[in-house]
Amino acid sequence: MAAAVTTVLAVTLGAGALAAPAGATPPPTAVTAEAAAPVPYTAGHDLPVAVGKSGFLTRARVDDKPALQWTRFADGKVITIDAPVGDSTGTDVIMTGRGSSPSRSLVLQLRDMAPGGGTVTMDLRPLNATYVKAVSKDTILAKVTNTDGTTELRLVTSTGGALTQRKVEGVPAAAQSPAATPARDGSVLLTYSLQDGTSWERELAMVDLAAAKAVPVRRLAYYPGSPAFSATHLVWEDDMAGGKVYARDRATGAETVIDFGLDEDQGAIVGLLDSWQLYGTWASLEGSGTGDSRPHVPFTAKSLITGQTVKLLDYAYGPVMPGPDNTVFVRGGTVEQGDGLYRISLGADGKPTAQAVAVTGKPVALRYLGAQIPQPFDLSSPVPLKWKLSRENANVDLRITHRATGTSFSKTLHLYSESAGSPYYYGGGVFGITWEQIAAESQMGRDAAAGVYDWSFTAHSQNGVGPDLEASGSFTAAKSVSSPHDLDWDGAPDLLARDTAGVLWQLDSRYDGTRKTLVPHYSPSKIGPGWQTYDRIETVGGIGGGAADFVARDKSGYLWLYDVTGTGYTSTIAARKRIGGGWNTYTHLAGGSDLDGDGRLDLLGVDKAGALWFYKNTGNVAAPFAARKKIGTGGWGIYNQITATGNIGGAAAGDLVARDKDGVLWLYLGKGDGTFTARKQIGGGWGAYTDTIGIGDANYDGRPDLLAYGPNKTAYFYAGTGDHRKPFGPRVASPVLTDQPTYNQVS
Repeated sequence: MAAAVTTVLAVTLGAGALAAPAGATPPPTAVTAEAAAPVPYTAGHDLPVAVGKSGFLTRARVDDKPALQWTRFADGKVITIDAPVGDSTGTDVIMTGRGSSPSRSLVLQLRDMAPGGGTVTMDLRPLNATYVKAVSKDTILAKVTNTDGTTELRLVTSTGGALTQRKVEGVPAAAQSPAATPARDGSVLLTYSLQDGTSWERELAMVDLAAAKAVPVRRLAYYPGSPAFSATHLVWEDDMAGGKVYARDRATGAETVIDFGLDEDQGAIVGLLDSWQLYGTWASLEGSGTGDSRPHVPFTAKSLITGQTVKLLDYAYGPVMPGPDNTVFVRGGTVEQGDGLYRISLGADGKPTAQAVAVTGKPVALRYLGAQIPQPFDLSSPVPLKWKLSRENANVDLRITHRATGTSFSKTLHLYSESAGSPYYYGGGVFGITWEQIAAESQMGRDAAAGVYDWSFTAHSQNGVGPDLEASGSFTAAKSVSSPHDLDWDGAPDLLARDTAGVLWQLDSRYDGTRKTLVPHYSPSKIGPGWQTYDRIETVGGIGGGAADFVARDKSGYLWLYDVTGTGYTSTIAARKRIGGGWNTYTHLAGGSDLDGDGRLDLLGVDKAGALWFYKNTGNVAAPFAARKKIGTGGWGIYNQITATGNIGGAAAGDLVARDKDGVLWLYLGKGDGTFTARKQIGGGWGAYTDTIGIGDANYDGRPDLLAYGPNKTAYFYAGTGDHRKPFGPRVASPVLTDQPTYNQVS
């Protein structure tokens, strides 16, 4: 920060015109009452419209219409107001209107939101007036257009439903575009534009509301951003000068300026609390999406008497809003209290302090929210190594090391989402890198050795908010890994679903770590019609490695293979290949488990006699399965559904779950030779589901998971535990199929 502080003496106006009014109220005493716990601040509500003693006002959409919502500090209760626009008085009185802006609201309400408060309605149309600022519970400043076209600033008061007016003297007749701050101590700070030849200037004037008189204070060649006043000072920003913040002593006319040396489009935030000037650079927690790493100034208070500074917030984005009882409010955050709405008041020592009064729940410090790396990771795949942060505006120093050889790769990933976006940023706080990108920059990536890799990174907040974040972990890598249920090869499971009209759909999903369930990723992709010709469609994993393939059995008993090629974004399904006939001997088919430990996912079938048959995956799409092998003699006919799950029990190989007619689910642990151990009962009530799908490792913890689909388009996610005694965690409702058509088969 370039901190050039200059004292400028008033030369155009006498000091007498600048002095504080003789009867000015002395600074109120510090607010020492114990602060209440902060209430929720809905993250979708950005900046407050107004803040009072009992609550704050935000914009919202209710029933798809713009509305306002008042949130009470006492209990967090939200009161919806059917009006699209509002304005602040710095108290519990708010202005609401139905125009496109406050100045276009010709019929408006002054609502006192304090308990027991009333509402005053004003119709400005008969006065030929437009709203400027509400200054009390029954009075506004309004611009009135006379019959001759001239304009005046008037105080309009509602008394018993009748409107009375007083002209504000001292405002030049040529004044245009008046605007005012909330009232304090019986005054407002007024700004308006005046034409000087071919140029326009902006003038500051103090208005005594009781006397209805304006006294010009300062004329500027630029628009003064965020003007504010106290009994002793004025402050404002030159919004065209890249962060110049001004303060003016009302008694002497002396001015100081703080020059942050910012770019023109990087604004400053300005406020005033008694003789403490408040300032900082405008910075949201999540950043602008551009990867902006320009200098950041925390929200700070500076004494205009002693020069002492006090850091209040790690960041803020304004404007600073005057509040009651000698307070101001600002959106921002601290590492300790989080992101939200803050009250700035004087502490017992006379210095400003910041207290969160409403919080969004967003952490201010960068947080690591987990890795999204399939296990094992396929070195030949387009699937990126991914990690998730609590926000995107970070620069990440990433290091990946092959544990056996010690070779490593290091790179700084600059994250941003604006325009084309960073090649390492995937949205939602997720960043990553593909092995192809690693190979393009390192010999380690080109050598692509299998085995264990260790990773670590240090993330630096681009806006300087919060400490650096460090995280580390490891993953196991292999080549030509078969994906059990990922058709587009983006690292997340997909579903095949056939609707009642015979149309087959591909549903792309992703795991939501916050909700701990599977959620839709994109809209369903239509594969095509005519799939009612098949009585069974089963995903079997990548036959030769890579994206998952699937088989379909027609009503004549022929089994067909659909070879799928995934690119990391889309999937291409090749023309079907006939595997062979006679498959109608099977009542159930189940694919997706590696039963013999060779790294390929195999196929199982139960015939009409109740025998279980094993089809080994050959890795050759031209002849995908070896000759069948009987691994269970009779007894399997008691089950009405079998599902190959992958290794959910932590034993030697892929496992199988089977549901009997009573809805009891049984686990069969794979031995690694294509056979299973004796069954173990793992739960009841599974008869409620029409389909259970072994979706692979959706939550990236190295253990396969399960999705169950039932009537009324309900679905539930079951996380694999890796423990054969309790192979699934508690079910969690999944919206992945909720808003879709009714499907007669999901696989």
